[in-house]
Amino acid sequence: MKRIFCPKCDNQMAFDETRYPEGKKLAFVCTQCGHQFSMRTGRKLVRNKDGEMKEVKEADFSKGYISVIENAFGYKQDFPLTEGDNIIGRRNKDTHGVDVPIITTDPSMARKHCVINVKSDAEGGLRYTLRDFPSLTGTFLSNELVGKNERVIIEDGAIVTTGATTFILHTNNKD
Repeated sequence: MKRIFCPKCDNQMAFDETRYPEGKKLAFVCTQCGHQFSMRTGRKLVRNKDGEMKEVKEADFSKGYISVIENAFGYKQDFPLTEGDNIIGRRNKDTHGVDVPIITTDPSMARKHCVINVKSDAEGGLRYTLRDFPSLTGTFLSNELVGKNERVIIEDGAIVTTGATTFILHTNNKD
């Protein structure tokens, strides 16, 4: 199942993309606002700041990724991380500056909740640190509250809770 969002009201809808050949143009009607829009299967195009359509490349998971655990608020989701700061927050149509927009209706998760920094270390591996953005409800690492000005080193399998949403860090470091 592929999830798409209405460009007018940001309502989430799903359809089975395997039923259609690549390159097929599909028309949709939003179940919430009635807006009609279309999309082409097989590739994702987005409009950049200059108004030009640009094809989105396949996600790069080489720097590690987080898996949002399926809960009452949404589906299981995987998000790749990039080197540098990765701002994690609740997806919102009007939210800008979030690198990892988690699809959730969790009201206790902030639009900008926490930051995972990925940095190369001296041995050629990657080092991951976690800090709160700051948020109103805090960020928890294995049920321990991360202090407002604290940066903690996290490793593969780290369980992070933001509001009522939990995710797991997966690194590419080979031990």
